[in-house]
Amino acid sequence: MSTVNSAKAPVKPIEILLVDDDDEDAFLTMKAFERDRILNRVHRVEDGIAATAYLKREGQFADAVRPDLVLLDLNMPRKNGREVLKEIKEDPALRGIPVVVFTTSDDDKDILESYEHQANSYITKPVDLDKLREVFKTIEDYWFHIVKLPPSR
Repeated sequence: MSTVNSAKAPVKPIEILLVDDDDEDAFLTMKAFERDRILNRVHRVEDGIAATAYLKREGQFADAVRPDLVLLDLNMPRKNGREVLKEIKEDPALRGIPVVVFTTSDDDKDILESYEHQANSYITKPVDLDKLREVFKTIEDYWFHIVKLPPSR
């Protein structure tokens, strides 16, 4: 689990859970956050099983901070992002957490299924670092400066 802090902090620190099994994608994501000082704290887990444990504060994640936003990859081993999204949105204690599907897939079926399971947004990961940085700047502006997130429970 990694954490990145931002110098440009809103009144309340924003907690992000990045769920991504691809080390290179996660590294680029964390680098983009760090380089642009985007967001406040980013916590990474590597698969859907760890994501569920983190969100439910089980096992090694017993002291995990409840995220204000989840960035969720769809294609992961053991438990994929579709299953995690469905579990989040069916759990009354978790369904208020916004989930942004952040994946390499631009398949219409994946997009439709994600929205059917109440994803709050669907973003296809850009492969270019500069475009990735633009995406994260947009995410920061929208989710942390425009939208009012639900209070933590």
